[in-house]
Amino acid sequence: MKELLRTSNPTIIPFATALLGAEGIEAFAVDVHMSALAIVPQRLMVRERDLFLARAILRDNNVPLDD
Repeated sequence: MKELLRTSNPTIIPFATALLGAEGIEAFAVDVHMSALAIVPQRLMVRERDLFLARAILRDNNVPLDD
């Protein structure tokens, strides 16, 4: 699994997961419960083979990525 994005915004992970799921890309959110501390951002992980396409999908939908 590779990190696709990292954010402290609680709305971005579900939005990105829905976008990717609609394209058949499985995504896994980590640090979801830790992010309640506002110190640890949530991360969205995808398979390495899906990383390039997943980044393109999120960029096309104006989801901010940390490249």
